[in-house]
Amino acid sequence: MYMDFTPDKEMNKSESQDPPIVPFSEVVKFHGHFCGGITIGYIASKIAIKELRSRRDVDEQLVAIIENDACAIDAIQVVTGCTIGKGNLIFRDYGKQVYTFINRATNDAVRITVKDWPHDANSALKTLREKVWAGTATPEEIRTMKKQEEESINRMLAEPPEKYCDVKHVKMEIPGKARIFTSLKCTKCGEMVAEARARVQDGGFVCIPCFDEYSRGW
Repeated sequence: MYMDFTPDKEMNKSESQDPPIVPFSEVVKFHGHFCGGITIGYIASKIAIKELRSRRDVDEQLVAIIENDACAIDAIQVVTGCTIGKGNLIFRDYGKQVYTFINRATNDAVRITVKDWPHDANSALKTLREKVWAGTATPEEIRTMKKQEEESINRMLAEPPEKYCDVKHVKMEIPGKARIFTSLKCTKCGEMVAEARARVQDGGFVCIPCFDEYSRGW
């Protein structure tokens, strides 16, 4: 099984002033299983908290801008406390393993870019994963893949985070805090919709699913 990296195990005396990090086991519990994706999210979150000198977010002091919707996002929510519901987890659908974190208290920001996917460097593991995903792997091959993935994840957790990520401090325009909008009733379906998301049609307000878009090609 994976090694549970808690703050006590991860920090020696010289690092004792670093902000505490949620144990990896909490990320696994939230996500439902352990995998390379949440490991990358865990590593990126650890870097962010250390670089920004920020504890886990409570009230939007910390902001995360994510550029994909993969497994890593669950780890980022658990470790940093940035969530969609609080409005300080901002999703940009770029399909990139890039994560930017901002500390509103200090105006500091760090951009974390994942290097080549670690699993892809292991050609044997890559081949096994492809067979498992295709449904052609034998039970023994499935067990072998899981064992190799487990070993790879444990190495990733034990090694310096910077081995897997490029890290640079950047200047960012700090996003405003989440706002609460007035709700309006859609004149078509009758359901309530936030004013900022409503559309005007036929003299009334409608929700996005009920909106009939009119376009002439521009």
